[in-house]
Amino acid sequence: MCGIALLVGPGARGQYATFAAMLDQVRPRGEVEETLVDDEALLGTQRLRIVDRDRAVQPWQSADGRYALSYNGEVFNFADLRTQLIGEGRQLRSVSDTEVVLEGVLAWGDGALPRFRGEFAFAMVERETQRVFLARDPAGVKPLYWALSQGRLAIASEVKALVGIAVGPGVPVHEVPPGHCGWAEPGSEPELHPYLDLLRLGEGEATVDDLDRASNLVRETYRRAVRMRVDTDLTVGVVLSGGLDSSLTLLHVREMHPDCVAFTVGTEDSEDLAYARRLTRELDVPHEVVTLRPRDIGLSDVREAIRVSEATEYGDVINSVVSNRLFERVHRSGVKVVLTGDGSDELFGGYDMYSSISPDQSRSLFLHKIRQLSRTELQRVDRTSMGNGVEARVPYLDLDMLSMAMRIPESMKIRHGYEKWILRHAFADVLPDYIRERHKNPMSHSSGLHERIRLYQPLFAGIYRSYGYEGLGPMRRDFWRVLVESDHDLDRAVVAAQSAQDFTPAEHARDFVGAVRWNVVGGVRAARRRLSRRG
Repeated sequence: MCGIALLVGPGARGQYATFAAMLDQVRPRGEVEETLVDDEALLGTQRLRIVDRDRAVQPWQSADGRYALSYNGEVFNFADLRTQLIGEGRQLRSVSDTEVVLEGVLAWGDGALPRFRGEFAFAMVERETQRVFLARDPAGVKPLYWALSQGRLAIASEVKALVGIAVGPGVPVHEVPPGHCGWAEPGSEPELHPYLDLLRLGEGEATVDDLDRASNLVRETYRRAVRMRVDTDLTVGVVLSGGLDSSLTLLHVREMHPDCVAFTVGTEDSEDLAYARRLTRELDVPHEVVTLRPRDIGLSDVREAIRVSEATEYGDVINSVVSNRLFERVHRSGVKVVLTGDGSDELFGGYDMYSSISPDQSRSLFLHKIRQLSRTELQRVDRTSMGNGVEARVPYLDLDMLSMAMRIPESMKIRHGYEKWILRHAFADVLPDYIRERHKNPMSHSSGLHERIRLYQPLFAGIYRSYGYEGLGPMRRDFWRVLVESDHDLDRAVVAAQSAQDFTPAEHARDFVGAVRWNVVGGVRAARRRLSRRG
């Protein structure tokens, strides 16, 4: 995967310094910088070399030079699509998904996008006319933003490459929504439309009410999603918390791609480390552990996490602090590809809020969480991984997984007091009991670092604004809080969330006092443990 930056429009060549600054902001996403310079179009890619590493140079150009592509992502079924394109008479010059993306769009138009099984965002420029085609994967795993200023279209993988560089104060930055594509005429905003409506997946298909059939469907679909994502000659890492989702991922990666390693972050006495160490020991999988003490986390870590993640909700900032430390270790270890367990909670009812609302609203909450993934969980994963030159692949958000989850009834997702019950049931034969019976615990909590980071929460919004990220939108309170404040009425909560309200000073003060109390008590307990060990 990569980081991309483009500047298209009148006098673009004269704005090369601006373009270079944009490209520099996404430098951590790749290993090598590649550019294409025209009078009215500047295209650049910071490329992380994964597939056809020597020949898939970007920006990739069509054989006649008419089109150029800046591409971020992986299309895992590109080999099959490549065979189809060759069968239709197209001449291909590489064995890469980059070329397949460009040739696929030229051959099949918008119809190519639903054929791409993967995680992607790209911009294709018609060099003679400066028309630009933008597209993003259905779930929004990979990011894409644009802004229009002085008749020029600026496009980038991250907000930080646009605000204060390509656009000045007051110029809005826009996200290409998941599952959308469209052309931008010269000097005009892109006319985007959905090529695949994520929220209508599975529509018209019968609910899978039979438990055995549902279990088989979950197993087969998930195994296929993982198999696609480990088709590489590189070592594959797994971000392992020792919870249900990441443990299932590790179990399958070890089976399908034995050259693997697990990575876990947490305090020495955290739940995550205990579960992860036990599982990796039993599986005989190499295990990299990032051990942190709460006092190791300071304001500089929070500031860097906000800068890197561009997170807009407080909980995502807290998790980004933890993720950033983890992916720093992944990068230092030399691993470029990891699989994560993200997305499972949204698909299979993994949050407490699913149990707190009325049954008739459960599907609406499911759709709401899916709709918000691209700016919450997936944004955190993308920025903190790619910000350290690591490609994070997300098997739970494979298109077939999304479609399948739409058909599984809510009664199979939450049952007998367990969230994600259907996953536990479907994989009961391979999951150790201690993993299968472990309840969901949010990442920052189970790592033992949540309350330490929460000390700095009153500063989050100010730090966020200092980077100019409000050009995209303000920092806002977490949706679960909005739901509680709306008496668990989902419709009210969704309306309230649209106002994107921040916490009040009184709320920040109350939260800060709670965090101080926890840290003082935790510090006293830690001191007592140290003294008892010396004794």
